[in-house]
Amino acid sequence: MNERVKELRKALGLSGEKFGERLGVGKTAISRIENGSNGITDQMFKSICREFNVNEDWLRNDIGPMFKTPDDEFAECVADMLTEDNPLYDAIKKIMVTYRKLDSTSKDVIDKLINDAFNSQKKKED
Repeated sequence: MNERVKELRKALGLSGEKFGERLGVGKTAISRIENGSNGITDQMFKSICREFNVNEDWLRNDIGPMFKTPDDEFAECVADMLTEDNPLYDAIKKIMVTYRKLDSTSKDVIDKLINDAFNSQKKKED
């Protein structure tokens, strides 16, 4: 995993100092991780993945692409939302099941409503 941290840093075009700044550590800590004298803590692992949008499987096991795709991030979000301990689980489940049963005209109306609401919110933010 240590060599992949170095590979990631270089792929991002960051010095050890700049890479460490983004993670809240110094360049010495990054150097020690990269050369294998320090291991990567779970907290550092999570910080690297979150801060640089890194695919956890790649960083941990060298499996898959270096970076997460938008679809990966969406899948993680859905998985997080659809756990039974999430207070919104029942509501999300009902919405999804009900939407699936709608006819195409009703789906089109809901799709337009949602898109209009998002576009309106985006204009307010801009």
